[in-house]
Amino acid sequence: MTNARLRLVQGDLTELDVDAVVNAAKESLLGGGGVDGAIHAAAGPELLAECRTLGGCPTGEARITGGYRLRAKFVIHTVGPVWRGGFNNEPQLLASCYSASLRLAEQHQLQTIAFPCISTGVYGYPHGPAAEIAVRTIQAWLEQHEWPRTVLLCAFNDDSRRALEAALAGRRER
Repeated sequence: MTNARLRLVQGDLTELDVDAVVNAAKESLLGGGGVDGAIHAAAGPELLAECRTLGGCPTGEARITGGYRLRAKFVIHTVGPVWRGGFNNEPQLLASCYSASLRLAEQHQLQTIAFPCISTGVYGYPHGPAAEIAVRTIQAWLEQHEWPRTVLLCAFNDDSRRALEAALAGRRER
């Protein structure tokens, strides 16, 4: 079942015209590679300056900052789990990234939020299981909450897109 408020897009998260983009951040929140580096580069040095005031973020939690030079008004930073075979609470921590981010979007009454595929880059989470967790967690949230109005899943590459398409269609992809 696909919720009409949940959509898949492919492209550059930093270019989306949404209220908030979600950053797959490191615990320090001080930038890194992949999505984290792209968001920090596009937002400008003001984002790093604000992140320095937050004192980091534990895995599975989320923090919100301004979007600065991004089209998005806000950045919601969440720290995904590093994949260690799936037996170290990774699925629960990954689901928590999505719910904690959605909770912040609700608290700030954000209309639109865009998620990358959290933890599937250098953190090594397999695309299929990660996509299933993302879709399941977001759909469950949207069934129970009014905010945000629209959630975009932003696939940067074809592997992410295929995994998200399969999860949205209810198919398993490993």
